[in-house]
Parts: sequence; structure tokens; C-alpha cells
Amino acid sequence: MRLSFAPAKLSLSLLFLIAAPLVLQGCSEAPKPQEQMHPAAVATMTIKTEDAPFTIELPATLSGSKEVEVRARVAGILESRNFEEGQRVEQGQSLFTIDLEPYQLAVDRAQAALDGAKASLVQTERDVKRLGKLRAEKSVSQRDYDNASSANDIAKTNLAAAKVALKEAQLNLEYAQVKAPVAGVMGREFVSEGTFVSGPDVLLTQMTQFDPIRIRFGLSEREQLQMRQDVKNGSLTLPEQGHWRTQIKLQDGSLYAKTGEVNFSDVRINPNTGTSEFQAVISNPDFQLRPGQFVRIELTGAVRKNAIIVPQRAVLDNGTGKFVYVVSKNEQGMDVALPAPVEVGEWIKKPNNEQFQNFWLIRSGLKEGDQVIVDGMARIFFPGMPVNVGKPAANSSHAE
Repeated sequence: MRLSFAPAKLSLSLLFLIAAPLVLQGCSEAPKPQEQMHPAAVATMTIKTEDAPFTIELPATLSGSKEVEVRARVAGILESRNFEEGQRVEQGQSLFTIDLEPYQLAVDRAQAALDGAKASLVQTERDVKRLGKLRAEKSVSQRDYDNASSANDIAKTNLAAAKVALKEAQLNLEYAQVKAPVAGVMGREFVSEGTFVSGPDVLLTQMTQFDPIRIRFGLSEREQLQMRQDVKNGSLTLPEQGHWRTQIKLQDGSLYAKTGEVNFSDVRINPNTGTSEFQAVISNPDFQLRPGQFVRIELTGAVRKNAIIVPQRAVLDNGTGKFVYVVSKNEQGMDVALPAPVEVGEWIKKPNNEQFQNFWLIRSGLKEGDQVIVDGMARIFFPGMPVNVGKPAANSSHAE
């Protein structure tokens, strides 16, 4: 039996001949990628110079405005302690009581001596008045009258001395009630009740004044040099006499409600850190801030003059430097996105709807009139890509 395969071969050949033109036609009609690329929808802002706030943020530590050693000014037996360790006390509040009896007796003696001096003065004044009349009648000698006058002068001096002695006795009695020299928080006691206190050489306790509280921080020499150069070329105005306004940022990122002011700057540079020390004071009536606490501070009050700033989201980084996309015209007159390398400075904060938003200060790379893309950068796949500039974002002058 013979089998023939010729018809099968013919069928495959015909199928190939029919399909080939279709394949070729499909290849010839494949669209080019460039023809499918639509212009990227972007939003822009037009660069204008403006005065912008200059803010510095630095780490800082807090310390009490006063660290006070409490000592007795008089000697005696310590009868009582009138505070609890860690307690908040007001200025003038009694902290310790030294045995008051000896000092009360001294006051009584001084008062008695003062009363005697007053009586002596009254008597000598009477003698002078009486002998003065007799001397006018030449009934007594000049010597007797002079002696009476001298006794009157001595009585006046004794009265003045008695007044001083009474004041001293009263002061010692007051010192026996050891009082808080400032308002603050008490530390631990170093001397217990029943101990003989010999005077100021014995430390009774320590206390810290929390209101106001001091903020101490360092500013690097490099930053100070840069600010001085910017002031010299007119691009920066610093607060008058260096009195920066100060606000504290707590560990959770919240801002402390009250603000303070820088009141001290050290002219020396610390060779170990390369910084000079600054200090600010801030009100702390509720004792929310504590000595030793680590915080961040924001220094405000300086102004960047005629600055160019752009929202932070508009500034990109390609690994070799920062750049922004600006809108330009190509040879066909189409809007395209071209990268523009920029040199940035510090972050600048500006208020927007009761919030502060961040910008970059642009030191170089942009000029007034440049059209910078602030939204839609993710749709730009290559430099020179066509873009469709739409309506600027509602907050195009603010960073998100």
C-alpha cells in the first residue's frame, strides 16, 4: 500500500505564503515609541526675588538660670527643715529654722539698751536747756554748760549706736530663719535637724531656679564666617546686637509655647568643637522645661535680602549635585523640560495657612523670570522631554 504526502506539503506552503504578507504588514505598521510619548503635564512657578526669613536650627541643652547654695548666716542648733526635697518653693519661703531663743534675747537686750539711750538723751537735752538759761544769767560757769552740751552729744551718739545694735540683733533673728533666696526647686538636704551649724561655711542644701531657664548652644565658626560674608555683600541682615529670637523644639517635635532671646555670645572659639557658645533665656513659669534637657532651638530674626527660593519638592538630586527642571523652547518651538544645576543654601521656612513650609535658598543657577517646574517632575523621563504647562498648583510658591 502506498501513501501520498504531496497534498499536505502543498497546504503548508500555501499557509506560509498567505501568512507572510500579514506578518510583514504588521511589522511595517508598528508605532514608534516617540510617536506614543505625550507631553508631560506639569505646573510651574516664575522665579522672583524676595526678602525671606533666615532661620537657624541647632541642638541645645537647658540649664537653670541660677544654681544656688543655701547656707546659714548665723550659728546655732538646726531645729527644723521646712521643705521637702524636690519641692517647688517661692522666694523668701522659710527653708530651715535655727534655734531662735538666743537671737530673740539679743533683740530684747538691744531694745532695752535703745530705750536707755533715748532716756539719757532726753535727760541731757533738759540739762542743756536748763543750764543755757542759767548761763545767760551768769549763774553757772561756762565749763558746766560745756560739759552738759558734751553729755548731750554723747547721748545722741549712744542712741545711734543702740539703734544699730537693735537692727543687727533683729537681722540675726531673721537670719535664723533660713529663707529661699530665689524661687525654684529644692535639692536634697546636707544637714539634718539637731546639728550645730557654725555659720556660712556649712552648706545646708542647694536649689535651682527654673524660671527663667537658660538655653546653651554652639554655633560653628564656618557658619559664622558665611553669615559675616553674606552681611558684607548685602544679602543678609542679622538681628540688632545679635538678639536672635529663640523658640524651643521639644523631643516630640512640638514647639514650646513661649519664646526667648539670645542674651550672650562668647567671642572665643572652642578648639575642641570649632564652635562658640551662645546663651538665650526663656520664660518657664510652669516648670515644663528642666535643666539638663536636650532640645533643638530655632533662631529667627534675620532676613535674606532679594533671595531666590523654590519649594523643596522642586529640587532634585542626580548623585552629582542638585538641579531643578526649567521650561524652555526647543527648535520646533515646543515647551520642553531642561535640567538646571543649582547651588542651594539653607532651608527657609515660610508660613502658609497657619503652617510653616520649607523652601531651598538658591545661591546660584537661577535668575528672575525662569519658569521652574514644581509639580509633575515624576512624569519627565529624559532631559528635553516635551511638557504641557498647566495651571500652577494652588501652593506653587510653597513646599509641601
